[in-house]
Amino acid sequence: MIDGFYIGPLYIHFYGIILMTGALAGGWLASREARRRGHDPEIIWDLMIYLIIAGVVGARLWHVFTPSPSALVMDPVTGKMVNPYFAGGTIHIIDILNVRSGGLGIPGAVIGGAIALYFYSRKHKLEFLEWADIAAPSLALGQAIGRFGNFFNQELYGAPTNLPWKLYIDPQHRLPTFASVEYYHPLFAYESVLNLINMALLMWVTRTYEGRSKKGDIMLLYLIVYPVVRFSLDFLRLDASLVGGININQTVMAVIAVIAALTLAWRHRPGASSAEGSPSDLTDKTDSS
Repeated sequence: MIDGFYIGPLYIHFYGIILMTGALAGGWLASREARRRGHDPEIIWDLMIYLIIAGVVGARLWHVFTPSPSALVMDPVTGKMVNPYFAGGTIHIIDILNVRSGGLGIPGAVIGGAIALYFYSRKHKLEFLEWADIAAPSLALGQAIGRFGNFFNQELYGAPTNLPWKLYIDPQHRLPTFASVEYYHPLFAYESVLNLINMALLMWVTRTYEGRSKKGDIMLLYLIVYPVVRFSLDFLRLDASLVGGININQTVMAVIAVIAALTLAWRHRPGASSAEGSPSDLTDKTDSS
């Protein structure tokens, strides 16, 4: 499968184009939401460069520290299978920085982006929780588009299947234990579709419960839905990242989903103190209209 093209001596990967398309689409959606809420949409485009840089750094670090079993190499010193970026007791800086060789983890991208948004909000005196709410549906959209980069890299496929929508994987991209198997679940496509549904849900909740939700609720909802999606789909993964013998992505997703759900429930518990945007505020506005 062709995964890119040349412009002169420079090879352009479809994966990078799709990731950038997802980022721009997310920025467009966020700018529209910012304008709808009465904010300057240019803030989004100013913020975008910081989010992209922090997201890529976070995504790369997540990949580096959570390698999949198939990526492990034999350590020449200990004779054990180890993280390739730290094999031989050496930190392989060049390999870590070589993003073009592949390897980005979405959990790290979300964490990196959240950190960048937090510090940007502090510097420009913006309300972090509100801008996190603005970003949440856009993040889901960006993920939905970006996941199709995995198609061109022939990665993030699931268990073997004979379903009508099965995906053919070239021999060089198959795991050694499945070398003779041709067709697999298109796991990236499943996640893409579910991310689109998540985006639609977040936008619907934003508008339907406007005035009743509290700032930060939309991001909390994202932190429930996406982790549940990722946790569920990981059961189909053949090469899940293991740390200490556990599926690190699945475990982290489960913890985040539970914490976010408990936080959301606590914020809206009976008798919770009224804050701006709480249910009591909507009642007052409704009664006076």
